[in-house]
Amino acid sequence: MLTVLGNVRRTCDGVTRRAVLQAGGAGMLGMTLPRLLAAESVAQPVAVKAKSVIFVFLYGGPSQLETFDMKPDAASTIRGPFQPIDSRTPGLRICEHLPLLAERSDQYCVVRTVNHPQNDHNGTHFIQTGHPLPPADRGAAQVDATDKDWPAFGSVISYLDAQSRSSSAAQPFPAYTYLPRLLGHFAGYDINGMYAGWLGKAYNPMATRIQKRDGNDNPYFRDCTDDELDFRLNGLEPLPEVTLDRLDRRQSLLTQLGAERRRLDQHASLRNYDSLTAQAVSLLSSPQIAAAFDIRREKPELRDRYGRNLFGQSLLMGRRMVEAGSRFVTVAWDLAVRGDVCGSWDMHSCLERVMKDHLLPGLDRGLSALLDDLRDRGLLDDTLVFVAGEMGRTPQFLNRGSQDGRDHWSYCYPCLFAGAGVRGGITHGQSDKDAAHPVTHPVSPADLAATIYSSLGISPDLRIPDPQGRPVSLVDNGKPLRELFS
Repeated sequence: MLTVLGNVRRTCDGVTRRAVLQAGGAGMLGMTLPRLLAAESVAQPVAVKAKSVIFVFLYGGPSQLETFDMKPDAASTIRGPFQPIDSRTPGLRICEHLPLLAERSDQYCVVRTVNHPQNDHNGTHFIQTGHPLPPADRGAAQVDATDKDWPAFGSVISYLDAQSRSSSAAQPFPAYTYLPRLLGHFAGYDINGMYAGWLGKAYNPMATRIQKRDGNDNPYFRDCTDDELDFRLNGLEPLPEVTLDRLDRRQSLLTQLGAERRRLDQHASLRNYDSLTAQAVSLLSSPQIAAAFDIRREKPELRDRYGRNLFGQSLLMGRRMVEAGSRFVTVAWDLAVRGDVCGSWDMHSCLERVMKDHLLPGLDRGLSALLDDLRDRGLLDDTLVFVAGEMGRTPQFLNRGSQDGRDHWSYCYPCLFAGAGVRGGITHGQSDKDAAHPVTHPVSPADLAATIYSSLGISPDLRIPDPQGRPVSLVDNGKPLRELFS
């Protein structure tokens, strides 16, 4: 099943100079032509190699000390319960429960020094947009998304693709997809950072809507049946009596009515409605899109390699999305049950048992299979893989009265980059003896944003219109991590 929230976009290898100039010259990017030329003339700091991005989002805040920045010589209250093992990367020792990723560390780079001041789950906005969370009414839990938020990376890419495509061009595969559900929706939240914000709902992600068995079910922790793993669009196949000719006639009538409506009112919400209508028609008439969302087309042996749990199968679906033409795919390992501190990466308690039995083996199996699969299909060279949570965990192995947990810690934590020219087998930045603060090469969310945009050939200095139509840069005070790329 799938909830259509975004707009379908053309697949392209970055945004070309001609396309950006056309969009900017028409005022679509909120810039005068001289200003656009100045922004466009900035030399790309990273060679354009990525056609698409897969963001593996480990929501909740994985512990750096139990994953990729272990400190075995620290005090017992710091170092945690697990032992480090050698990897293929000189000087990189990672958790004993990540053996497959240790064998593949020559395929990815570990950045150890991500940091930001939002020391709670609202770091979701930072890690998905590169910007701090703006003030807004965010509901009882203070985490809800609003139309005041900065647009997510995928929404920006979807927007730029839209501006570079002529109005008569066919609408292909959606540019921005979110798997297996929108963030927080399993547990009843609507978490900030994943939407288009003030860019408009037309650029929201297209999100699949996998269901749980019941309120306490955690499909990330168990094998799922094919009936449960129905990523296909709800209602994608038209009813028998609705032929393509009939669908075309309906679309023609909608177009005529829309033209009259626009003549009277050019409000942004109506433009979004037009875009969503066009997307729905495109989805209904595309057998290629229907096939892309049918995971049963994959060989059983490959599905087994990923793991039949929801995370592994969502990673496999992420690869299918990229292969079909999606430009930015988020695969989120989400909180499945509201308030369950033993069921996600938000490890306030039960850390040793749950990480050993579920979280680390699931990450190890699924992510290593994704890297292998992308490589085997020739997709790793032009797909950037980015793996991160919104924060890390406290150095002290003691939390809120529990001796088996860690609290929130956004001041130093790791992320991974792979593919699209990333130099595998290296580390970037060094933390202090307790993995508490950066010692060298601190990395901000703005730096991560600049790196992601640049890898796609989008200048971080490019400007888009804010809610008042004023041009604002995609990235503020961030620089691409050039040294990560060959």
